[in-house]
Amino acid sequence: MRLTVLGSGSRGNAILVESGGSALLIDAGFSLRELLARLAAAAAEPSRLRAIVLTHEHGDHARGAARAAAAWSVPILASRGTLDALAGTLAADTATVALPPSRPVAAGAFTVTAFPTAHDAADPMMVVVEDGDGPRLGVAYDVGTPTVALRHACRGLDALVLETNHDEVLLRASGYPPAVRARIAGSGGHLSNRQAGALAREAAHQGLGTLVLAHLSDRCNRPELALRAVQAELAGSAFAGRIVVAGQDAPTPTIEVGTPAPQLTLPLPRPR
Repeated sequence: MRLTVLGSGSRGNAILVESGGSALLIDAGFSLRELLARLAAAAAEPSRLRAIVLTHEHGDHARGAARAAAAWSVPILASRGTLDALAGTLAADTATVALPPSRPVAAGAFTVTAFPTAHDAADPMMVVVEDGDGPRLGVAYDVGTPTVALRHACRGLDALVLETNHDEVLLRASGYPPAVRARIAGSGGHLSNRQAGALAREAAHQGLGTLVLAHLSDRCNRPELALRAVQAELAGSAFAGRIVVAGQDAPTPTIEVGTPAPQLTLPLPRPR
């Protein structure tokens, strides 16, 4: 299994997962044109995509889903609430699959399992993707608060894409109105660096080869702050893999999931 974060942040999110001759797109928060450009930058062919998996309906995660599904003739997999929220944007012939909570669903060479999360969307979820060879990838962003279900879903993974949305000090100094700051920091908002670090520590085990820090706020975070907070929490844990900080404007390097790797940090430039 190979993982490439095509871009992650407040202005769009998309993740490419590949195995053999098949691929999945987890979220499609860019325009179709931008998705094509980012797939090309990752040397990936859209013809290999078997499905688009959506974590929730917000524009920075689903903006390009309808056009991409139509252009590539692939189904959209999402929770029932997310599909209902997007119903008015999808073509009549778009194939959809409702992901039931905690039950695996086949998608090409992959199995996708959805777990409910606490975000202010219709029916948000984190997803765990497996392929036939056994590696397990979790994608947990826009998760609000580390619930018991979320912590359970993050166990035993070979790779985890984890939201590190904001630094708590920068959020307070951001200039956002109090209501917006409260939403971001609230139980239906986004994980802070500190919360993400604590969750990463709980998820850490010797087999967790890759941790990707994702969905960094343009205004309320910096790559070095997210990295430092998570590294501090992981100190002394069983984690000995690589940490990658995903950026908004360019794909990450492609990562082999399930292969041992020495600890490696790749903070990308601060999003513009």
